[in-house]
Amino acid sequence: MLGLIGRKLGMSQIFEEDGRVVPVTVIKAGPCVVIDVKTVDRDGYSAVQLGSEKVSEKRLTKPLLGRFKKRSLDALRILKEFRVSEGHELEMGQTLTVDIFEVETKVDVTGVSKGRGFAGAMKRWGFHGFPATHGTKDTHRVPGSVGASADPARTWKNKKLPGHYGFKKHTTKNLLVKKIDKENGLLFVRGAVPGSRNSMVVVRKLG
Repeated sequence: MLGLIGRKLGMSQIFEEDGRVVPVTVIKAGPCVVIDVKTVDRDGYSAVQLGSEKVSEKRLTKPLLGRFKKRSLDALRILKEFRVSEGHELEMGQTLTVDIFEVETKVDVTGVSKGRGFAGAMKRWGFHGFPATHGTKDTHRVPGSVGASADPARTWKNKKLPGHYGFKKHTTKNLLVKKIDKENGLLFVRGAVPGSRNSMVVVRKLG
């Protein structure tokens, strides 16, 4: 699925012709440059590697910088690979913009959710907690029983307990593109996208 690398700018709303309000996430997508083209004959699969956001050469490692110089391209901060079907017409050095998307089509958006640090079981997993009255004492927000007794005498794996909450890769699927601002390279997709403002996201077109 071909797509673009972008940044989440925040949420807004647009109005339909019938007056309905549609909540949208604004994404600054592209422009992205084709850094490498993978082929079935050479690499065993078909894909393209895109780069985004120019960066100073001193901020890259020498092996990575050498890839850009070998192709006579500007140094880019972010690289991402997209699987594509055979027979595509993408070439190295080609620039992709929001023109590859269409209004009222669906996309998948991948980002990193907001990090919330160490959180208790109620906040992390949505537990309701113990009753506030009727004899409950000092255990209102505890997770409850965490394991059996003598057998197996340990806590089961994947038990929902307090721990690091958020800051994980997450994909929101089937978001609808409601508006495209080609002049400014903006996508307006219906619904929420993981991540904080100005965080990096990857937008993949379906089909």
